[in-house]
Amino acid sequence: MKIFIIYASAGAGHRKAAEAIFNHFKSKSPSDDVRLIDILEKCNRFYAKGYVGGYRFLINHAAWAWSGLFNVTAAKSTRLLAAAIIKSLDLINSKKFCEFIVREQPDIVISTHFMPPEILGHLKQKGKIKTRLITVITDFGVHPLWVNSGTDTYVVASSLSKEYLLKKDIGNAQVWELGIPIDKNFSAAHDKKTTKRKLGLSPDKFTLLITTGSFGIGPVKEIIASLCGEIQIIVVCAKNKKLYSRLISAAFAGVKVFGFVDNIYELMSASDIVIAKPGGLTTSEILSMELVPVFISPIPGQEMHNLAVMQQFGVGKYGACPEEIKKIVLDYRDNPAKLAQEKEIIKKIKKPHSAEDLYNALR
Repeated sequence: MKIFIIYASAGAGHRKAAEAIFNHFKSKSPSDDVRLIDILEKCNRFYAKGYVGGYRFLINHAAWAWSGLFNVTAAKSTRLLAAAIIKSLDLINSKKFCEFIVREQPDIVISTHFMPPEILGHLKQKGKIKTRLITVITDFGVHPLWVNSGTDTYVVASSLSKEYLLKKDIGNAQVWELGIPIDKNFSAAHDKKTTKRKLGLSPDKFTLLITTGSFGIGPVKEIIASLCGEIQIIVVCAKNKKLYSRLISAAFAGVKVFGFVDNIYELMSASDIVIAKPGGLTTSEILSMELVPVFISPIPGQEMHNLAVMQQFGVGKYGACPEEIKKIVLDYRDNPAKLAQEKEIIKKIKKPHSAEDLYNALR
């Protein structure tokens, strides 16, 4: 069987979800032709560069513009025209990808970004492929761009995501509530005290993990300054080298500073609570590790929707400023019963085996 797992390298979450699916499918079915593909590598290179660079620029420097684009493509009055324009641009610039798919004729395509289903659905409608199309929605909210004719199955993050999607016109497509695929390490057993000792932390002290997302966004230094001395802190700066340098220079007592890491699951296992942006994949990882989140600096649009879904479930809090975040964190520290109560909710809604469940559902 030929199975393509396709993503777009605009945002780390789409890639990481695709990698989680690929790794599981490849390990379970080594005889199948399973491939991991970045659609942008098979598009016009100037378009691909603009697609990735434009997204990063807007998120980091013009969030208001990103919010506007998100709302225009979601609003009933404008989304059909906006979707038509986006589809035209994508089709014009993805001829190499279309030729590749028509030539290869995969049996199944699993997409973790909304661009591939749009293009593949067009090819399917034209009778050029007969591929089974599966769209894995990598946020807890469902933007209309995820909904495309030709999709046979949607994989969603939660019961609320499923409920929202079923209100859309999705034809005869199935909706599977399997969660957002994450790396298997987030569902492995980790001993908290052992991991703390390994990291050079006090095994009995309340520990906060601060993550900043792939773009290193948020008032991290100010949060650390407000909490330093009150609790034990781990901070991951991702690829934000300026933030890393600032924190190293500040030399906060009781704070462990990391740059880009590939063992975030280990840092999560050593923590009692986490401050993070409400990205879809990050939120799924946090839930899998049964950590209570404090969300900061949500990207307008998809991350605001993720935050809203978590609030509907009664999981985590949103902190708008360092002072508010400090109060939330210390309240959790001083009220272990509240922390335990939210962890019980998390146990009921987490879906740590999404890639495995998807594999089993297709067999």
